[in-house]
Amino acid sequence: QVQLVESGGGLVQPGGSLRLSCAASGSMFSVGAMGWYRQAPGKERELVASITSGGSTNYADSVKGRFTISRDNAKNTVSLQMNSLKPEDTAVYYCNYHFRSWDYWGQGTQVTVSS
Repeated sequence: QVQLVESGGGLVQPGGSLRLSCAASGSMFSVGAMGWYRQAPGKERELVASITSGGSTNYADSVKGRFTISRDNAKNTVSLQMNSLKPEDTAVYYCNYHFRSWDYWGQGTQVTVSS
């Protein structure tokens, strides 16, 4: 069992930055892949960024060069640094843990980019 708790969302102006964090419980954290997904109103949930247990990263084309995902296995945390935010980045952001057939989700944190 893995429990995930996100933090760091909020309201930011276009061009601004936010850092999301996800704290995980459980001893399996280091062996699983971690990801950040987002869901905007009326849209499907989409992958924003992911990082494997070995540290390989993957980004959606829409956030490449602006967002950076990182993980700290010693602290059981994964973070998403978001720079140059745009109004279209507005969504609820979810932390995800994936290992074999297991998927766990956090409760989500709202990110709103607006002037």
